[in-house]
Amino acid sequence: QVQLVESGGGLVQPGGSLRLSCAASGSMFSMYIMGWYRQAPGQQRGLVATITSGGSTNYGDNVKGRFTISRDNAKNTVYLQMNSLKPVDTAVYYCNAFRRAATFVKEANYWGQGTQVTVSS
Repeated sequence: QVQLVESGGGLVQPGGSLRLSCAASGSMFSMYIMGWYRQAPGQQRGLVATITSGGSTNYGDNVKGRFTISRDNAKNTVYLQMNSLKPVDTAVYYCNAFRRAATFVKEANYWGQGTQVTVSS
């Protein structure tokens, strides 16, 4: 029902910036909580940021003040602006769409294929 495609990853030097995009195809995009998660080598997948359809945001402690999540419901797209990047930010970044269960609707959880972000000098 929902397909997520990330873009914008790449190689950046410490202190640099990068903007990731996630384009969603399907219906009722505005009903999903959108998020970004990341997984570094040897690490578990962890929260980067989430944003509700109403614009409420939540950030992981390691990225607060540096990353900003936003969404454009008209374009079915969610963004992650990453500033002041550090080597520890190196990871595969995954886009996520989540919808809690409701009457006649099962819980839904969709993931993109991931995009590599490498921060290195």
